[in-house]
Amino acid sequence: MFTLHSDYQPAGDQPKAIAQLVDGLQAGLRAQTLLGVTGSGKTFSIANVIQQVQRPALVIAHNKTLAAQLCNEFREFFPDNAVEYFVSYYDYYQPEAYMPRTDTYIEKEAMINEEIDRLRHAATQALLSRRDVIVVASVSCIYNLGSPHTYEKEVMHVRKGSQELQREHMMRRLVEMQFERTNADLTRGHFRAHGDVLEIMPMNEETVYRVLMDDEEITAIHQLDPVTRKRLREIDDLWLFPAKHYVVSSERQSHALHSIRQELQARLAELEAAGSILEAERLSRRTRYDLEMIEHVGSCNGIENYSRYFDGRAPGEAPQTLLDYFPRDFLTVIDESHVTVPQASGMYNGDRARKETLIEHGFRLPSALDNRPLQFEEFEQKIGQVIFTSATPGPYEQKTSARVVEQIIRPTGLVDPMVTVRGVTPDPVILRRPKADEESHRDPSVAALPQDDKPYPGQVEDLIGEIEQRAAKKERVLVTTLTKKMAEDLTEFLQEKGIKVQYLHSDVETLDRITVLTDLRKGAYDVVVGVNLLREGLDLPEVTLVAILDADKEGFLRSETSIIQTIGRAARNARGEVILYADELTGSLKRAMRETERRRVLQIAHNKEHGITPRTVEKRIGDIRAVIGGEEERDVKHVLALELTAEPHEIKKVIAEKEGEMREAARRLDFETAAILRDEIALLKQELNS
Repeated sequence: MFTLHSDYQPAGDQPKAIAQLVDGLQAGLRAQTLLGVTGSGKTFSIANVIQQVQRPALVIAHNKTLAAQLCNEFREFFPDNAVEYFVSYYDYYQPEAYMPRTDTYIEKEAMINEEIDRLRHAATQALLSRRDVIVVASVSCIYNLGSPHTYEKEVMHVRKGSQELQREHMMRRLVEMQFERTNADLTRGHFRAHGDVLEIMPMNEETVYRVLMDDEEITAIHQLDPVTRKRLREIDDLWLFPAKHYVVSSERQSHALHSIRQELQARLAELEAAGSILEAERLSRRTRYDLEMIEHVGSCNGIENYSRYFDGRAPGEAPQTLLDYFPRDFLTVIDESHVTVPQASGMYNGDRARKETLIEHGFRLPSALDNRPLQFEEFEQKIGQVIFTSATPGPYEQKTSARVVEQIIRPTGLVDPMVTVRGVTPDPVILRRPKADEESHRDPSVAALPQDDKPYPGQVEDLIGEIEQRAAKKERVLVTTLTKKMAEDLTEFLQEKGIKVQYLHSDVETLDRITVLTDLRKGAYDVVVGVNLLREGLDLPEVTLVAILDADKEGFLRSETSIIQTIGRAARNARGEVILYADELTGSLKRAMRETERRRVLQIAHNKEHGITPRTVEKRIGDIRAVIGGEEERDVKHVLALELTAEPHEIKKVIAEKEGEMREAARRLDFETAAILRDEIALLKQELNS
């Protein structure tokens, strides 16, 4: 059973939203939308829904970082249940591609993150062995994963006292399950044998299982610590899942190779008939090499392009994905649906366009098209009942949802920030700031509000004055620009004016982004200037002003959705305010301001009725740099200066300790810390071997 653990009860609009969503699910509604404003506790509401309906759940987010954040939140709510993390296991991925114009072929390159691979296996194994499972995934969940029926069929059950699995039989089964034999240190997906002792490290755990046999009978099964080799406990039985999601029997492999050869002959005949001799020769050479590799080694580079034959699928048939591992009655939650839905719907066409070029020029067989993500229509058919969550639902959610549930009132009593327009405009509606007694009684149909009567000096000069006011009160400011260059130039200009400022955009490394935001919260900076990174997922309670420059430049960064999301960054503080710098009121600006004002009216009325005083969100300021050794910037060699002077046996101890810390960081989904520790371990090992 799902059991929700929390120190607080649903408040604000949460009780009503939870009740409506549960009622909709029980009534069989295919799709619902939870329209929740920033900071209203949408994740807590969904957790309550999951507990009440008691159904396995798939939560889809649009990037790995947001997925990790959601996974940790759900783990806090459901510590006694299985909350798993499923994202792409590539640290780096360059897909195979061909550019005819320059005759450039780019071979597939990939760097697999073993820890994320372990978490993927933990997710699928949990789904096949229990019902109290929540999987938080990125859109990689719609890519081919292999058959869950074949995966489950290959599971091996090892029992104490059993004589069914003899030593040679167990080793043969492990090889069929894609485990690799080794005589060196055990890593995940490997086993080793010494006499009547068999040691195995599964893919989903950082632990070693030792199976002891006597006269072909299993006498004991011990669980060991992988580093210290200390015996942790003795168990009576052990379930071992395959080391790879893609498992193929020898019979299926033989049939697949025969079918690939048939397709090759047919395709070569087509190319030769069309006079494409170069393409035919290229395809023949590459495919025959792949077939030889599969036949003798069991795999080849790009083996996924032949997945249709190994899966036994018909041409054009949908691949089997993570969604097929769920039971029929699972619930799907699509977080930040205004971003995630378009992302999922665009995957198929992009993948197909790249592969069609490869096929046309003889790099791949036509069957490679069936190694693909789900088409959006196939995705819709597989997800069952769905709840979209967003502060700004897109057209698709609005069209397909049978019910839109609003969560406008925050448990904290915070209201959406007041929005002010500043600019050169003849519109008299925006030439004054409302008086204090007008603020809560403004007509929500008014699309634009307020500017002071004083002359407008220009957006940057006006912004400097606003920043200085807030810096004097030790408050923080976020500024959004249209381009990276504008962000950097504005940062340089503000620095010349003596303002503590830093820019933030996609060229800034992940760890540096975290450092900048931490410094902003601590007061090392008063201002951070960014492009569109200041939208979903930023939680900065110290920010009291968000300024949007060039707000009237219609486009993706200044659409109604983007503006509402950006306005939400100021909704964590009771004194939050947003300034839109614009020379004219675009349609997007009017709609965004009208919606913000509608929410403010509801929130203020609720607070007045219940005597609630809004309170700023309080959030502990964590600092990832504390993990890596201090406040100031340090490189890996600086951090390890002392360790690098130690004796070899001491360095080995440090490596073992850091490997344990790295595994723990990865278990918490803190991959930035894990990556830093990985680099430190690599340097220590290099020193040890030198």
